[in-house]
Amino acid sequence: MVSIFSVYKFILHGIMKLVGVRPQTVEIEPGTIMNFWVSSHIPNKIENTPKKSKPAVVFLHGFAMDGIFTWQLQVLSLAKNYAVYAPDFLFFGGSITDKLDRSPEFQAECVAKGLRKMGVERCTLVGLSYGGMVGFKMAELYPNLVEYIVATCSVLALTRSISDASLERLGFKCWPDYLLPDSVKGVRNMFEIAAYKFPHLPDWIYKDCLEVMFGNRKEKEELLEALVVDDKNFAIADFPQVVVLELVSK
Repeated sequence: MVSIFSVYKFILHGIMKLVGVRPQTVEIEPGTIMNFWVSSHIPNKIENTPKKSKPAVVFLHGFAMDGIFTWQLQVLSLAKNYAVYAPDFLFFGGSITDKLDRSPEFQAECVAKGLRKMGVERCTLVGLSYGGMVGFKMAELYPNLVEYIVATCSVLALTRSISDASLERLGFKCWPDYLLPDSVKGVRNMFEIAAYKFPHLPDWIYKDCLEVMFGNRKEKEELLEALVVDDKNFAIADFPQVVVLELVSK
């Protein structure tokens, strides 16, 4: 039986290419490759008119899906008027590394280096959940690159106290139990918890999700482990950027 997600992925990628958004593979360093979905730059057709570069918007995805799956509607809406970049984090989509570093700092470093290699000098970051935390690290480490940051369903960092309180409220012992389910029931619970009034779907759709969405499980477990920091090791950075933090709760 053909996976509905494989079919949808094929259709989605085709639509993106029709509107000028295409995948671009960037070698960050030997052994580390990141995939970015990038909107093409439409040349100015008016002769003798200085070409103005479009403002760059970088969409950073959460822990469930890759960049273009997560931000497809936003990318389609903004691609005409903005230079849009939707990277796949390492071990998601088409991004991979042979390095052992699993920290959000390393993800931030790789995204920043990839953007630099593509000629991005200043950008606005839009981060969801895990992407928001990586985005805050980018804003901290690369203030000359990140002009603004918008984060939703996220925190500055996942401290031990925030992590323990969140897991207790959600009813899980650890983050992989929630974000890396190994059963149809687990996938259903993940979506129903993460989304407000998630629609009822048949089990075969969740089974499809289970089969195609949770590859690189070992590496992703390590990413989640590296995400949690001790409270004593966390200090709020002095962000020079304008930060908009949107908290959404059920």
